[in-house]
Amino acid sequence: MPAVTVENPLTLPRVTAPADAVARPVLTVTTAPSGFEGEGFPVRRAFAGINYRHLDPFIMMDQMGEVEYAPGEPKGTPWHPHRGFETVTYIIDGIFDHQDSNGGGGTITNGDTQWMTAGSGLLHIEAPPEHLVMSGGLFHGLQLWVNLPAKDKMMAPRYQDIRSGSVQLLTSPDGGALLRVIAGELDGHEGPGITHTPITMIHATLAPGAEVTLPWREDFNGLAYVMAGRGSVGAERRPVRLGQTAVFGAGSSLTVRADGKQDSHTPDLEVVLLGGRPIREPMAHYGPFVMNTKDELMQAFEDFQKGRLGTIPAVHGMTEKGPQDA
Repeated sequence: MPAVTVENPLTLPRVTAPADAVARPVLTVTTAPSGFEGEGFPVRRAFAGINYRHLDPFIMMDQMGEVEYAPGEPKGTPWHPHRGFETVTYIIDGIFDHQDSNGGGGTITNGDTQWMTAGSGLLHIEAPPEHLVMSGGLFHGLQLWVNLPAKDKMMAPRYQDIRSGSVQLLTSPDGGALLRVIAGELDGHEGPGITHTPITMIHATLAPGAEVTLPWREDFNGLAYVMAGRGSVGAERRPVRLGQTAVFGAGSSLTVRADGKQDSHTPDLEVVLLGGRPIREPMAHYGPFVMNTKDELMQAFEDFQKGRLGTIPAVHGMTEKGPQDA
């Protein structure tokens, strides 16, 4: 799991919560069910079974892979629409191409992130490049959906190409944790992702036996999803493992620990830490559209069917497909 790393974390700025910080308790730990997305790539539904009041402003997150594809096997998603939210695609291993009807797009690989603000609506496609389809190889990543408040749902679409080299790298006082700030802010250090809804997104790697306690904004919620390895969360040391999400309660710090022994194929604990300021607005969500009312959902489907969300570039020689998740 390379993403972006450094040889000696102790050369990085160090972060720790103040001594008087209030530890966030662990409210729940859930296990993600497995499924398939797009044209058949395997995913874990990280937020399945979690009450939305604990997730807001996040809507869903899929862990894509980790899977080793044989030649001819790599799969992506066909063209599909979105409106009313943002998609964040973070690639840890492998290569993914993105293209949308608003002119955004590019290729991302180890540690890169694509941040697409669908806003008023567009069509897009995500797929491995042809050479990877031919050769096969390792593929692993995340896709996160972040809600937009009502005032921004119909904003103009936007695309951000966040390269691994621009991610803010931090560490714990003893260097046992590598913290990659992709978006938002941690202890005054800002990540490169520009968000309409205030959030923090961090990919943390903890060496066996390492522990980190981070300051966490009190007006944000707190979530920890385990992408690989085993460990524990909170002052109560609640066990967590691959495919599990911990929901934290109120407080001003959160703690994550890696077990002293990890599986042979997983040398470290890999965790995604998420926090966001809840929007607290009504949400109407169906397939690729996230709006505030059922009437707005119906309008989104009508606009898609009438071609108002954009057109597929002619170079693809494809016809539009029906709405579906991505």
